[in-house]
Amino acid sequence: MPNPTEDSWKKIAEEFWNVWNFPNCIGALDGKHVVIQAPADSGSQFFNYKKTFSIVLLALVDAHYTFIAVDIGGYGRNSDGGLFANSNLGRALEKNKLNVPIDTELPNTSTSMPFVIVGDEAFPLKRYLLRPYPGSQIQDDRSKRIFNYRLSRARRVSENAFGILSQKFQLYNRRLKLKPENADKVILATCILHNYLRDCSNIPDFENNPNTGINLQNIPRQGGSAVNTAFTIRDRFREFFTSEHGRVEWQDTID
Repeated sequence: MPNPTEDSWKKIAEEFWNVWNFPNCIGALDGKHVVIQAPADSGSQFFNYKKTFSIVLLALVDAHYTFIAVDIGGYGRNSDGGLFANSNLGRALEKNKLNVPIDTELPNTSTSMPFVIVGDEAFPLKRYLLRPYPGSQIQDDRSKRIFNYRLSRARRVSENAFGILSQKFQLYNRRLKLKPENADKVILATCILHNYLRDCSNIPDFENNPNTGINLQNIPRQGGSAVNTAFTIRDRFREFFTSEHGRVEWQDTID
């Protein structure tokens, strides 16, 4: 997988706005536990919260279900926040080493905002990473419910990508009987082949995520703290989604 350039990030962001109505978005982030056979002499390193042995596949996905970047091999027992923070992908994003462009204006506005990735409650809120508002905050605030809906719609492409991956490669529907270092290589190979098949075949797009495979397990939700800047950025995206420039008609149908 080639390292993205500034131009490729901008193209990805344009596609997320055109296809999923989320501006300045350069990818949807998700992670799955890939179940493996208990490695010899590994203790509890690979033993996860669902009481199976696993390694973690973290993936950043574009608007058309293609993997932009993956990080493979995290221990199944690691805490939710630690999996992302200690991954090569997480560290590269934190240190701004992925050629992400500088802040740009939201569509049809003069409001300059950073490029962001979208994730679910398993990931921390960062300046460059948006997660939903907690359930306790959305009961009496329709604008926050709209934000969560818009974010979920964009974020779902990562779930769909994992679903397509598990449908194409049936090895994800059973326990991998490989050493962890060999499992890492096999998983990476399937991700690269997935991208190749996306480029070379006419696979229809869809919004409902398919079966993600018996042995692809979710990363559990987490809480956590975030700096004030991250909260402000999320609030500004929320304001944009309820403004005349960012709203879409069908969002008014949510509860």
